[in-house]
Parts: sequence; C-alpha cells; structure tokens
Amino acid sequence: MSVGLSYAALLCLGLCLTPTGREGRAGQVQEGPALLGDEHLEKWQQHLGTVGALSERYWRFLACRLAQKGCEEEAPAEGAERPGAQTDQEGGGGGVVLEQPGWSLPVMSEVISRWYCSFGRCCATGDCRVTNNITGLELDLNGRLHGQHLARDVVLKAVQGFLMTPQPEKALALSFHGWSGTGKNFVARLIAENLYRDGLKTECVKVFISLFHFPHPKYVDTYKVELTKQISEVVQLCKQSLFIFDEVEKLHAGLVDVIKPYLDHYDTVDMVDYRQSIFLFLSNTGGNIINEVALDFWRAGRAREEITMEYLEHYLKTELLESAEEGYAHNHLLEENLIDFLVPFLPLEYRHVKLCARDAFLARGLPFTEAALDEVARMMVFVPKEEKLFAAQGCKSVSQRINYFLP
Repeated sequence: MSVGLSYAALLCLGLCLTPTGREGRAGQVQEGPALLGDEHLEKWQQHLGTVGALSERYWRFLACRLAQKGCEEEAPAEGAERPGAQTDQEGGGGGVVLEQPGWSLPVMSEVISRWYCSFGRCCATGDCRVTNNITGLELDLNGRLHGQHLARDVVLKAVQGFLMTPQPEKALALSFHGWSGTGKNFVARLIAENLYRDGLKTECVKVFISLFHFPHPKYVDTYKVELTKQISEVVQLCKQSLFIFDEVEKLHAGLVDVIKPYLDHYDTVDMVDYRQSIFLFLSNTGGNIINEVALDFWRAGRAREEITMEYLEHYLKTELLESAEEGYAHNHLLEENLIDFLVPFLPLEYRHVKLCARDAFLARGLPFTEAALDEVARMMVFVPKEEKLFAAQGCKSVSQRINYFLP
C-alpha cells in the first residue's frame, strides 16, 4: 500500500502547488498560469480535471490489483478502442494511452511528471535541478567580477555556446589560470549558482581539491577507483553535471589519466554518456606569464583592457606546455587537445581591491566610506617591489579585512 500512498502524495503535491512562473535556458522568467482571466482559469480547470481523472483511474487500478475489485470493463461499442485501454484526452492529458489492469507504475509516474512540469520551470531544461540562467551568469560576471575582462568574455561565450548545442561532441573543459585570489574559485561558484538551482550544494556539482581529497600519492590506486566511481555516479544522477578540480597542478598523473576519457570524443564511457558534462580545472600555473604580459602593457602606457585573448593565449599556452615537461601532469590535457578554452585571470590592481572591499561591505549590509575602502586596499601587499602594482593575494583576504571596521 506504500506505493499507492506515494502516488497519492504526488497527486496532492501537484494540487497544492501554485507556480508563478518558469525560467528558460537564458534565465528569462516567463509568466506561468496565474489564476487571473478566463483563459488562465480555464487552463487551470483543465489541469485539475486531469488530476481528478488520473486519481480515479489509479485507485481503480490499485483496487483491482490488491483487492481484485473493480476489474470489470464495460464491453466496448463497435468501432471503439481495444479493450483494456483508455485514452486520456479530456482535461489536457495529451492522448496518453493507459492500460488497465496492466497500467504500469512507470507510466503513471511519467504522466504525473509531465503534468507537474507543465506548470514548473523544470520543463525548460528537462531537470528541475538545472536552471541554465545565462542572463544571470552574464550579469554576475559583469557586475561582480572585477578586472577580468578576458575571463568574463571567454567563460560566458564558452558556457553559453555549450548549453545551446543540443548534442555536444564532447564534455566542455575550461582551464582557469592565474595567481591566487584573482577570481578562479569565484567564477566557478558563479557558474554553479547560475546553472543549478542549488548552486554548489546540488547533487549535480562535485568539487575536488587535490591536496584535500587526494593527499597521499601511495594511495593513488584507491583514489583512481573512487574518482571513477564518483564521476560516474554524478553523471548518472544528473546528465548535465559540473566537476570542479581545484589546485589541479597538484593532481597526481594517475588521476589525470582517469579524467581523460571523460573529456574525449567518446559517445559513452562504460555505457555512460559524459558529453553534456562541464569540467573546470583551476590552477596557479601560468600566473607568472599572465602577470608579465599585464606588467608590460602597464609599462608601455597601455590599458590592461587592451590585452586580447589572441595575444595572451600564445604566451600562456607555450608556458603551460613547457610546464607539462616539468611534471605538471594536468597540462598534458592541453597537449592532447582535451582542453577547450584557456581562461586567463589577470593580476588585480589597487582599484580592483577597492571594488572587492565595496562588495564585501555590501554583502554584509555594513556602511562604508571611500576612505574605508582605501584603508582596506592599503592593508594589502602589492608587487613588484618597484611598481607595487598588483595585489599579491588579489582579493582573497579582503572580506576578513573589513572586520577591522566593525563597531
């Protein structure tokens, strides 16, 4: 009887929910069926009629199965549909054929799911956990990410293009490079928050930190088995999964080998399709060459915004491929053309640190002055020694520094 109760609970949930709208792949909210106007009222009544019909038929089916009652079918009239089948056309059922008494529970589940999703925002992506709010991602990258015009543009175009591809040829692989505190983890979090309803907390997202999850090289064989298992399980739970590998330059070569098949152009790996997954690799390697290019532009009197991806990518890619020879196993992913986009994060200047301080004050609802922002920025260490142009820690400790201003 527990099965019957579970379906009754689903029906009750459907009746009790009154959705207000839905969100599309581009993050734009569309109006849902509000109880205003004759058209909306009629649509709502049709849905209620569907639930009533489904409920009546389900309990008739359940009584037949458990108590052998109500199994008799009226003889169909000449030219009527075949015995034991009913077409749910009234009330917006969409012509679903329901077999009785052989009406299977999966069919019932699918009917209820389709009915619920006709209201909910899960229909835009096919999964209620996945929101794919590209508009929100664009707004966050423009308004909350400071001093990173290259990272902003590459991430937005790469993610948007990937999500707009109905059947990707491979999983999306982005490799973030730059000094600590320049925004690599922050951008990874913004992607998770805008692509998934529960952000980093959703079961569709998995974060791996090299020295935390895989600290001992002698256990690498155990780690390989566990990593394979976790990636497979997440993708089977959520077709569009997000995997974030932090401090990837410290990842053992054996673990990089485990990841490679999921990034390649295979239809399936062990009968699982990984081509709708997204992999983010966060690394400090390449940070020095990125900083050198930014410093050269400054010394030449040119704005950092004049740095183009075409110009910087050549230097960055050369640096990373040379690093692969020095033992950075993850850079072999680039060597084997498994990385789709390099994402450089430029060093942050004094003005960017002030913007981070402003955001930290606003996030905590604290008042601030321009003098307070300057004082927070002056607390940071700037390099090189002569120019003192770039914040050595970026914005990493800014949120802690504002505690100095608490009453």
